[in-house]
Amino acid sequence: MIMRKYLLLVPLFLTTHAMGQNSGELLSDDTTFMLPEFRVTAQFLNDTDRYRYNQMKFYVTTILPYLNAATKLFKEVDQKVHEEGISRRERRQYINGREDDMRTEFEDRVKKLNVTQGKLLVKLIARQTELNIYEMLQEFKNPLTAIKWQTWARVNGMNLDRKYVPDEEKDLENIMYELGYPLPPGYKYPYLKRG
Repeated sequence: MIMRKYLLLVPLFLTTHAMGQNSGELLSDDTTFMLPEFRVTAQFLNDTDRYRYNQMKFYVTTILPYLNAATKLFKEVDQKVHEEGISRRERRQYINGREDDMRTEFEDRVKKLNVTQGKLLVKLIARQTELNIYEMLQEFKNPLTAIKWQTWARVNGMNLDRKYVPDEEKDLENIMYELGYPLPPGYKYPYLKRG
């Protein structure tokens, strides 16, 4: 009975907020209201769920330095490659030079990651850059390199040609939000893009 009373108040609340400030007229149909963003914290069903969540959080904090370096590198390379007046040769030399720099800096440490951490890293790079890894390889390297790495990924249970879908990764989104990595603007309101 109490819940029913509160449900009756919702239409009244919405009607009073849709009224004009000084006049008693309703605002037009195209008026939108921006509600503040809020987060709902998860209550775990059991200890296993809590353990998996905390393990994922540990893995994400482990790969954050690689994620930051990868997204920074992507932005630098993307900006340089799309400059006007750059030749294909200069573009290829720049990309290969940056790739060599990253290999010398991170290759040994990235090889020590386990499979789950590698999958998370691929997902989070796709999340932060708003592209999938396959598209990046096609654009910055060549289609044959993209096919080679996609084949390797498929054999190991990953898909580089899959876009990141925030709705399917609720726990990962909560962890990234807690760590101070909000969803990039391209994903802000994904339901508006559907249609």
